[in-house]
Amino acid sequence: MYAIIETGGKQFRVEEGTKILVDRMAADVNSEVSLDKVLMVGGAELKVGAPYVENAKVTATVLDHVRGDKILVFKKWRRNDSRKLQGHRQDYTAILVKAIEA
Repeated sequence: MYAIIETGGKQFRVEEGTKILVDRMAADVNSEVSLDKVLMVGGAELKVGAPYVENAKVTATVLDHVRGDKILVFKKWRRNDSRKLQGHRQDYTAILVKAIEA
């Protein structure tokens, strides 16, 4: 069984035992989180939500809070001798999907 969930404005296809990186969540490490924005549940029977599947949720465990690789943002304005270099590191939460209920 698999599910398509929405968290942090992004969509992920998950199965039981899947480890994914999502945008930073306000949850402690080793705590259980319940993701109830389930867009679709697949398996023997396909359930598609409008926009979300009713009474469906995905239970996951928070593994760690990590930061992504540094991304350099470079902007240059022509004919002005002006430029700006800025770095960015995105905060992520690593989660492990435990169960899918539909």
